[in-house]
Amino acid sequence: MDEPRVFTMVLAGGEGKRLQPLTRDRAKPAVPFGGDYRLIDFALSNLANGGYLRIVVLTQYKSHSLDVHLAKAWRMAPILGNYVISVPAQMRSGPRWFAGSADAVYQNLNLIRDERPDHVIVFGADHIYRMDPRQMVEQHVASGAGVTVAAIRVPLEQASQFGIIETAADGRRIERFLEKPRDAVGLPDAPDQVYASMGNYVFSTSTLVDAVTVDASGDGSGHDIGGDVIPALVEAGEAEVYDFSQNDVPGATGRDRGYWRDVGTLDAYYDSHMDLVSVDPVFNLYNHRWPILTAREPVPPAKFVFADSGRTGHAVDSMVSAGVVVSGSEVRRSVLSPGVFVHSYAQVESSVLMHNVDVGRHAIVRNAIIDKNVRIPAHARIGVDPEAERERFHVTPRGVVVIGKDDTVPT
Repeated sequence: MDEPRVFTMVLAGGEGKRLQPLTRDRAKPAVPFGGDYRLIDFALSNLANGGYLRIVVLTQYKSHSLDVHLAKAWRMAPILGNYVISVPAQMRSGPRWFAGSADAVYQNLNLIRDERPDHVIVFGADHIYRMDPRQMVEQHVASGAGVTVAAIRVPLEQASQFGIIETAADGRRIERFLEKPRDAVGLPDAPDQVYASMGNYVFSTSTLVDAVTVDASGDGSGHDIGGDVIPALVEAGEAEVYDFSQNDVPGATGRDRGYWRDVGTLDAYYDSHMDLVSVDPVFNLYNHRWPILTAREPVPPAKFVFADSGRTGHAVDSMVSAGVVVSGSEVRRSVLSPGVFVHSYAQVESSVLMHNVDVGRHAIVRNAIIDKNVRIPAHARIGVDPEAERERFHVTPRGVVVIGKDDTVPT
Protein backbone atom coordinates (compact mmCIF):
# COMPACT_ATOMS: atom_id res chain seq x y z
CA MET A 1 0.00 0.00 0.00
CA ASP A 2 1.36 3.43 -0.96
CA GLU A 3 2.15 5.96 1.76
CA PRO A 4 -0.56 8.64 1.96
CA ARG A 5 0.42 12.07 0.70
CA VAL A 6 0.54 14.46 3.64
CA PHE A 7 0.83 18.25 3.51
CA THR A 8 1.48 20.43 6.54
CA MET A 9 0.19 23.89 7.43
CA VAL A 10 1.55 25.63 10.54
CA LEU A 11 -0.56 28.48 11.92
CA ALA A 12 1.86 31.23 12.94
CA GLY A 13 -0.19 34.41 12.78
CA GLY A 14 -0.70 34.74 16.52
CA GLU A 15 -0.49 38.21 17.99
CA GLY A 16 0.35 36.99 21.50
CA LYS A 17 -1.13 39.93 23.41
CA ARG A 18 -0.60 38.23 26.78
CA LEU A 19 3.16 38.03 26.09
CA GLN A 20 3.59 41.79 25.73
CA PRO A 21 6.17 43.35 25.71
CA LEU A 22 7.92 40.30 24.20
CA THR A 23 5.49 40.43 21.26
CA ARG A 24 5.68 44.18 20.79
CA ASP A 25 7.97 43.78 17.76
CA ARG A 26 7.42 40.14 16.78
CA ALA A 27 4.75 37.49 16.34
CA LYS A 28 4.29 35.06 19.21
CA PRO A 29 5.84 32.08 17.34
CA ALA A 30 9.03 34.14 16.87
CA VAL A 31 9.53 34.76 20.61
CA PRO A 32 12.91 33.34 21.72
CA PHE A 33 12.88 30.36 24.07
CA GLY A 34 15.49 28.34 25.91
CA GLY A 35 18.44 30.48 24.92
CA ASP A 36 18.89 29.33 21.32
CA TYR A 37 15.40 28.63 20.00
CA ARG A 38 12.20 30.31 18.83
CA LEU A 39 8.79 28.97 19.88
CA ILE A 40 8.03 27.83 16.31
CA ASP A 41 11.11 25.57 16.32
CA PHE A 42 9.31 23.03 18.49
CA ALA A 43 6.41 22.42 16.10
CA LEU A 44 8.70 22.48 13.05
CA SER A 45 11.17 20.10 14.68
CA ASN A 46 8.40 17.62 15.46
CA LEU A 47 7.25 17.70 11.85
CA ALA A 48 10.75 17.46 10.39
CA ASN A 49 11.81 14.66 12.74
CA GLY A 50 8.60 12.86 11.75
CA GLY A 51 9.55 13.08 8.08
CA TYR A 52 6.99 15.71 7.02
CA LEU A 53 9.12 18.07 4.97
CA ARG A 54 6.59 20.02 2.92
CA ILE A 55 5.49 22.75 5.27
CA VAL A 56 3.85 26.13 4.78
CA VAL A 57 3.88 28.57 7.67
CA LEU A 58 0.88 30.92 7.55
CA THR A 59 1.93 34.28 8.98
CA GLN A 60 0.27 37.61 9.58
CA TYR A 61 1.09 39.68 12.69
CA LYS A 62 4.53 41.42 12.72
CA SER A 63 6.08 38.55 10.84
CA HIS A 64 9.45 40.01 9.81
CA SER A 65 11.44 38.46 12.68
CA LEU A 66 9.73 35.12 12.03
CA ASP A 67 10.35 35.32 8.28
CA VAL A 68 14.04 35.98 8.84
CA HIS A 69 14.31 33.07 11.26
CA LEU A 70 12.60 30.68 8.84
CA ALA A 71 14.89 31.79 6.01
CA LYS A 72 18.03 31.27 8.10
CA ALA A 73 17.13 28.18 10.09
CA TRP A 74 14.69 26.20 7.97
CA ARG A 75 16.07 26.14 4.45
CA MET A 76 15.56 22.72 2.89
CA ALA A 77 16.43 21.09 -0.42
CA PRO A 78 13.74 22.04 -2.97
CA ILE A 79 15.40 19.70 -5.48
CA LEU A 80 14.15 16.85 -3.26
CA GLY A 81 10.69 18.39 -2.99
CA ASN A 82 11.24 19.56 0.59
CA TYR A 83 10.53 23.07 1.87
CA VAL A 84 9.49 25.25 4.76
CA ILE A 85 7.91 28.38 3.30
CA SER A 86 6.52 31.46 5.00
CA VAL A 87 3.18 32.44 3.45
CA PRO A 88 1.75 35.86 4.38
CA ALA A 89 -1.89 36.81 4.04
CA GLN A 90 -2.30 37.01 0.26
CA MET A 91 -5.79 38.56 0.32
CA ARG A 92 -7.10 36.12 -2.28
CA SER A 93 -10.62 36.69 -0.95
CA GLY A 94 -10.40 40.46 -1.08
CA PRO A 95 -8.47 43.23 0.65
CA ARG A 96 -8.59 41.85 4.20
CA TRP A 97 -6.40 40.01 6.68
CA PHE A 98 -7.12 36.53 8.02
CA ALA A 99 -10.29 36.65 10.11
CA GLY A 100 -9.23 33.55 12.06
CA SER A 101 -7.38 30.25 11.72
CA ALA A 102 -10.09 28.69 9.53
CA ASP A 103 -10.05 31.73 7.28
CA ALA A 104 -6.25 31.47 7.05
CA VAL A 105 -6.63 27.95 5.65
CA TYR A 106 -9.50 29.01 3.38
CA GLN A 107 -7.49 31.86 1.89
CA ASN A 108 -4.69 29.40 1.11
CA LEU A 109 -6.68 26.53 -0.39
CA ASN A 110 -4.66 27.05 -3.57
CA LEU A 111 -1.65 25.60 -1.74
CA ILE A 112 -3.60 22.44 -0.96
CA ARG A 113 -4.84 22.18 -4.53
CA ASP A 114 -1.28 22.51 -5.81
CA GLU A 115 0.01 19.72 -3.55
CA ARG A 116 -3.03 17.42 -3.93
CA PRO A 117 -2.45 15.63 -0.60
CA ASP A 118 -4.63 12.90 0.88
CA HIS A 119 -4.40 14.43 4.35
CA VAL A 120 -3.48 17.81 5.80
CA ILE A 121 -1.74 18.40 9.12
CA VAL A 122 -2.69 21.71 10.74
CA PHE A 123 -0.53 22.50 13.77
CA GLY A 124 -0.14 25.55 15.97
CA ALA A 125 3.25 27.24 16.17
CA ASP A 126 3.70 28.33 19.76
CA HIS A 127 3.69 25.41 22.20
CA ILE A 128 6.55 23.57 23.91
CA TYR A 129 6.41 19.81 23.39
CA ARG A 130 7.80 16.78 21.57
CA MET A 131 5.50 14.70 19.42
CA ASP A 132 5.91 12.13 16.68
CA PRO A 133 3.18 13.27 14.26
CA ARG A 134 3.41 10.05 12.23
CA GLN A 135 1.57 8.17 14.96
CA MET A 136 -1.30 10.63 14.93
CA VAL A 137 -1.50 10.45 11.13
CA GLU A 138 -1.51 6.65 11.26
CA GLN A 139 -4.46 6.63 13.65
CA HIS A 140 -6.29 9.17 11.52
CA VAL A 141 -5.82 7.19 8.30
CA ALA A 142 -6.86 3.92 9.95
CA SER A 143 -9.96 5.45 11.53
CA GLY A 144 -11.38 7.01 8.37
CA ALA A 145 -12.36 10.09 10.39
CA GLY A 146 -12.72 13.48 8.75
CA VAL A 147 -10.57 15.10 11.43
CA THR A 148 -8.45 13.85 14.32
CA VAL A 149 -7.80 16.24 17.21
CA ALA A 150 -4.75 15.83 19.46
CA ALA A 151 -5.54 16.09 23.16
CA ILE A 152 -3.75 15.93 26.48
CA ARG A 153 -5.21 14.57 29.69
CA VAL A 154 -5.69 17.17 32.43
CA PRO A 155 -7.38 16.96 35.85
CA LEU A 156 -11.16 17.40 35.76
CA GLU A 157 -10.95 20.43 38.05
CA GLN A 158 -8.88 22.25 35.39
CA ALA A 159 -11.48 21.80 32.65
CA SER A 160 -12.57 25.44 32.82
CA GLN A 161 -9.11 26.51 31.60
CA PHE A 162 -9.15 24.61 28.29
CA GLY A 163 -11.10 23.63 25.22
CA ILE A 164 -12.47 20.27 26.35
CA ILE A 165 -13.21 17.16 24.30
CA GLU A 166 -15.87 14.71 25.48
CA THR A 167 -15.86 11.31 23.79
CA ALA A 168 -18.31 8.52 23.20
CA ALA A 169 -18.06 5.27 25.16
CA ASP A 170 -15.39 3.98 22.77
CA GLY A 171 -13.07 6.76 23.98
CA ARG A 172 -12.28 7.90 20.42
CA ARG A 173 -15.27 9.47 18.68
CA ILE A 174 -15.81 13.05 19.84
CA GLU A 175 -19.34 13.78 21.06
CA ARG A 176 -18.84 17.32 22.37
CA PHE A 177 -16.22 20.04 21.97
CA LEU A 178 -16.61 22.62 24.73
CA GLU A 179 -14.79 25.87 25.41
CA LYS A 180 -13.75 26.17 29.07
CA PRO A 181 -16.80 24.35 30.50
CA ARG A 182 -17.65 24.25 34.19
CA ASP A 183 -19.70 21.05 33.91
CA ALA A 184 -17.29 18.78 32.02
CA VAL A 185 -17.66 15.01 32.26
CA GLY A 186 -14.63 12.83 33.02
CA LEU A 187 -13.16 10.29 30.61
CA PRO A 188 -14.68 6.79 30.37
CA ASP A 189 -11.41 5.23 31.57
CA ALA A 190 -10.49 8.04 34.01
CA PRO A 191 -13.44 9.92 35.57
CA ASP A 192 -11.07 12.37 37.27
CA GLN A 193 -9.53 13.47 33.94
CA VAL A 194 -10.67 15.24 30.78
CA TYR A 195 -9.21 15.71 27.32
CA ALA A 196 -7.93 19.21 26.54
CA SER A 197 -7.36 20.15 22.91
CA MET A 198 -3.74 20.85 21.94
CA GLY A 199 -4.69 22.83 18.82
CA ASN A 200 -3.12 20.17 16.56
CA TYR A 201 -5.25 18.53 13.87
CA VAL A 202 -5.04 16.02 11.03
CA PHE A 203 -7.72 16.40 8.36
CA SER A 204 -8.72 14.32 5.40
CA THR A 205 -8.24 16.80 2.59
CA SER A 206 -11.80 16.79 1.28
CA THR A 207 -13.14 17.28 4.80
CA LEU A 208 -10.90 20.27 5.44
CA VAL A 209 -11.64 21.93 2.11
CA ASP A 210 -15.40 21.48 2.51
CA ALA A 211 -15.39 22.59 6.16
CA VAL A 212 -13.47 25.85 5.70
CA THR A 213 -15.46 26.65 2.55
CA VAL A 214 -18.75 26.28 4.40
CA ASP A 215 -17.33 28.25 7.35
CA ALA A 216 -16.26 31.10 5.06
CA SER A 217 -19.90 31.69 4.09
CA GLY A 218 -21.15 31.73 7.69
CA ASP A 219 -21.85 35.30 8.78
CA GLY A 220 -22.06 34.33 12.44
CA SER A 221 -18.82 32.35 12.45
CA GLY A 222 -15.64 33.41 14.21
CA HIS A 223 -13.79 31.59 11.42
CA ASP A 224 -11.71 29.68 13.95
CA ILE A 225 -10.74 26.04 13.55
CA GLY A 226 -11.12 25.16 17.22
CA GLY A 227 -14.12 27.37 17.86
CA ASP A 228 -16.13 26.81 14.68
CA VAL A 229 -14.84 24.14 12.29
CA ILE A 230 -14.21 21.37 14.81
CA PRO A 231 -17.61 21.73 16.57
CA ALA A 232 -19.32 21.50 13.16
CA LEU A 233 -17.42 18.31 12.33
CA VAL A 234 -18.20 16.90 15.78
CA GLU A 235 -21.89 17.51 15.14
CA ALA A 236 -21.54 15.70 11.81
CA GLY A 237 -19.94 12.71 13.55
CA GLU A 238 -16.65 13.10 11.67
CA ALA A 239 -14.25 13.87 14.54
CA GLU A 240 -12.01 11.59 16.60
CA VAL A 241 -9.53 12.30 19.38
CA TYR A 242 -5.85 11.37 19.49
CA ASP A 243 -4.60 10.69 23.04
CA PHE A 244 -1.24 12.46 23.24
CA SER A 245 -0.22 10.38 26.25
CA GLN A 246 0.07 7.41 23.88
CA ASN A 247 2.59 9.18 21.66
CA ASP A 248 5.96 7.46 21.84
CA VAL A 249 8.87 9.76 20.98
CA PRO A 250 12.32 8.17 20.57
CA GLY A 251 14.54 9.01 23.52
CA ALA A 252 11.70 10.23 25.74
CA THR A 253 11.90 9.62 29.46
CA GLY A 254 9.02 8.65 31.69
CA ARG A 255 9.23 12.13 33.18
CA ASP A 256 8.87 14.15 29.98
CA ARG A 257 6.56 11.79 28.12
CA GLY A 258 3.38 13.68 27.28
CA TYR A 259 4.86 17.08 28.18
CA TRP A 260 3.01 19.97 26.51
CA ARG A 261 2.96 23.58 27.64
CA ASP A 262 1.13 26.62 26.39
CA VAL A 263 3.50 29.49 27.19
CA GLY A 264 0.90 32.09 26.29
CA THR A 265 1.38 34.19 29.43
CA LEU A 266 4.55 35.76 30.78
CA ASP A 267 4.36 33.75 34.01
CA ALA A 268 3.92 30.47 32.08
CA TYR A 269 6.82 31.46 29.81
CA TYR A 270 8.99 32.19 32.85
CA ASP A 271 8.00 28.97 34.64
CA SER A 272 8.91 26.88 31.59
CA HIS A 273 12.39 28.39 31.63
CA MET A 274 12.80 27.76 35.33
CA ASP A 275 11.91 24.12 34.64
CA LEU A 276 14.70 23.94 32.05
CA VAL A 277 17.36 24.97 34.58
CA SER A 278 16.13 22.71 37.38
CA VAL A 279 18.27 19.71 38.33
CA ASP A 280 15.73 17.28 36.91
CA PRO A 281 13.65 19.24 34.36
CA VAL A 282 10.34 17.82 33.17
CA PHE A 283 11.13 18.81 29.59
CA ASN A 284 14.44 17.33 28.48
CA LEU A 285 16.16 19.51 25.88
CA TYR A 286 19.00 17.00 25.73
CA ASN A 287 17.14 14.23 23.88
CA HIS A 288 19.46 13.80 20.91
CA ARG A 289 17.24 11.17 19.31
CA TRP A 290 14.50 13.76 18.73
CA PRO A 291 16.39 17.06 18.58
CA ILE A 292 14.87 20.52 18.66
CA LEU A 293 16.32 22.12 15.54
CA THR A 294 17.25 25.74 14.97
CA ALA A 295 19.94 27.99 13.49
CA ARG A 296 23.03 28.64 15.62
CA GLU A 297 24.79 31.96 15.31
CA PRO A 298 28.49 32.03 14.33
CA VAL A 299 29.72 33.09 17.76
CA PRO A 300 32.58 31.76 19.92
CA PRO A 301 32.09 29.46 22.91
CA ALA A 302 30.90 30.80 26.24
CA LYS A 303 33.64 32.22 28.45
CA PHE A 304 34.02 32.51 32.23
CA VAL A 305 36.81 34.76 33.48
CA PHE A 306 38.39 35.91 36.76
CA ALA A 307 38.85 33.72 39.82
CA ASP A 308 39.67 36.39 42.38
CA SER A 309 38.13 36.36 45.83
CA GLY A 310 34.72 38.02 45.51
CA ARG A 311 35.16 38.31 41.75
CA THR A 312 34.80 34.82 40.31
CA GLY A 313 33.03 34.37 37.01
CA HIS A 314 30.70 31.39 37.38
CA ALA A 315 27.22 30.09 36.54
CA VAL A 316 25.40 27.32 38.41
CA ASP A 317 22.03 25.65 37.78
CA SER A 318 21.94 27.60 34.53
CA MET A 319 21.88 27.24 30.75
CA VAL A 320 24.57 29.31 29.06
CA SER A 321 24.61 29.71 25.28
CA ALA A 322 27.57 30.26 23.00
CA GLY A 323 28.92 33.79 22.86
CA VAL A 324 28.16 34.52 26.54
CA VAL A 325 30.81 36.13 28.73
CA VAL A 326 30.49 35.83 32.51
CA SER A 327 33.23 38.16 33.74
CA GLY A 328 33.88 38.06 37.46
CA SER A 329 30.17 37.77 38.17
CA GLU A 330 27.66 35.28 39.52
CA VAL A 331 24.82 33.64 37.58
CA ARG A 332 22.34 31.32 39.30
CA ARG A 333 19.28 29.46 38.01
CA SER A 334 19.11 31.46 34.79
CA VAL A 335 19.03 31.14 31.02
CA LEU A 336 21.60 33.22 29.13
CA SER A 337 21.18 33.58 25.38
CA PRO A 338 23.97 34.18 22.83
CA GLY A 339 25.91 37.41 23.23
CA VAL A 340 24.98 38.12 26.88
CA PHE A 341 27.76 39.86 28.84
CA VAL A 342 27.65 39.89 32.66
CA HIS A 343 30.26 42.26 34.06
CA SER A 344 32.25 41.99 37.27
CA TYR A 345 30.50 41.87 40.65
CA ALA A 346 27.06 41.62 39.01
CA GLN A 347 24.50 39.05 40.14
CA VAL A 348 21.94 37.37 37.88
CA GLU A 349 19.47 35.04 39.56
CA SER A 350 16.32 33.21 38.40
CA SER A 351 16.19 35.20 35.18
CA VAL A 352 15.92 34.84 31.40
CA LEU A 353 18.34 37.04 29.47
CA MET A 354 17.90 37.14 25.70
CA HIS A 355 20.43 37.93 22.99
CA ASN A 356 23.05 40.62 23.64
CA VAL A 357 21.81 41.74 27.05
CA ASP A 358 24.59 43.60 28.87
CA VAL A 359 24.58 43.56 32.69
CA GLY A 360 26.78 46.28 34.16
CA ARG A 361 29.14 46.08 37.10
CA HIS A 362 27.60 45.55 40.53
CA ALA A 363 24.11 45.30 38.99
CA ILE A 364 21.55 42.84 40.38
CA VAL A 365 18.99 41.10 38.17
CA ARG A 366 16.50 38.76 39.85
CA ASN A 367 13.24 37.11 38.78
CA ALA A 368 13.28 38.88 35.44
CA ILE A 369 12.83 38.40 31.70
CA ILE A 370 15.09 40.76 29.77
CA ASP A 371 14.54 40.92 26.00
CA LYS A 372 17.21 41.51 23.35
CA ASN A 373 19.76 44.32 23.31
CA VAL A 374 18.93 45.75 26.74
CA ARG A 375 21.76 47.33 28.72
CA ILE A 376 21.46 47.11 32.50
CA PRO A 377 23.51 50.02 33.91
CA ALA A 378 26.12 49.55 36.60
CA HIS A 379 24.68 49.29 40.14
CA ALA A 380 21.10 48.93 38.79
CA ARG A 381 18.60 46.84 40.75
CA ILE A 382 16.10 44.80 38.72
CA GLY A 383 13.62 42.49 40.45
CA VAL A 384 14.78 43.42 43.93
CA ASP A 385 11.61 45.39 44.72
CA PRO A 386 8.94 44.47 42.10
CA GLU A 387 6.28 46.67 43.69
CA ALA A 388 8.44 49.77 43.33
CA GLU A 389 9.43 48.73 39.82
CA ARG A 390 5.84 48.58 38.53
CA GLU A 391 6.15 52.29 37.80
CA ARG A 392 9.16 51.69 35.52
CA PHE A 393 8.63 48.22 34.02
CA HIS A 394 6.03 45.60 33.25
CA VAL A 395 5.65 43.29 36.25
CA THR A 396 3.61 40.07 36.00
CA PRO A 397 0.98 39.01 38.56
CA ARG A 398 3.61 36.71 40.08
CA GLY A 399 6.18 39.49 40.40
CA VAL A 400 8.42 38.74 37.38
CA VAL A 401 9.92 41.93 35.97
CA VAL A 402 9.82 42.09 32.14
CA ILE A 403 11.88 44.54 30.10
CA GLY A 404 11.15 44.78 26.37
CA LYS A 405 13.52 44.62 23.42
CA ASP A 406 15.86 47.65 23.09
CA ASP A 407 14.26 49.34 26.11
CA THR A 408 16.36 51.81 28.08
CA VAL A 409 16.88 51.06 31.76
CA PRO A 410 17.33 54.29 33.71
CA THR A 411 20.46 54.68 35.81
